[in-house]
Amino acid sequence: MDSELVQIVDAALAEAVRKGGAWIACEPGCADCCLGPFPITQLDAQRLRQGLAQLRAADPGRAARVVERAQKAASAPECEDDPCPALDPEHGTCDLYAARPLTCRTFGPALRWNSEAVGVCELCFIGASDQEIADCAVTLDDQGREAALLEQMGARRQTSVTFALAT
Repeated sequence: MDSELVQIVDAALAEAVRKGGAWIACEPGCADCCLGPFPITQLDAQRLRQGLAQLRAADPGRAARVVERAQKAASAPECEDDPCPALDPEHGTCDLYAARPLTCRTFGPALRWNSEAVGVCELCFIGASDQEIADCAVTLDDQGREAALLEQMGARRQTSVTFALAT
């Protein structure tokens, strides 16, 4: 599947966290970035469904709650403040963390992926200058792996976490 791509992304993120050091605010329970719908690829959706299947085997009750949240979200109008269905509302952690989309893996630290823009969480780098953020930036180069995998799948359309988990 896309395990090599995930390893590349996770390695770049680990380096960005290392370089960001004390500026990085991300930690278990911080879920400010887990709100609102956002597009994910079919690779992300496939990874989420596999993670859900593994969760069903390990903790059927928790998996059922994820599906219930996804189905509830799928049947309601989208809202920018709605939590991700994979987010455990009690603990503020992701029930499918190991299977999370690439967008979730790369958000927070100063990371540049196939673009000139460096995206950072607004809770990270508070008080940092543009130069301090730039000094922490890591460039992620997947060498076209994600695009090639999506092409192999014939998966051009995007979806959301909600719809990947609600079906």
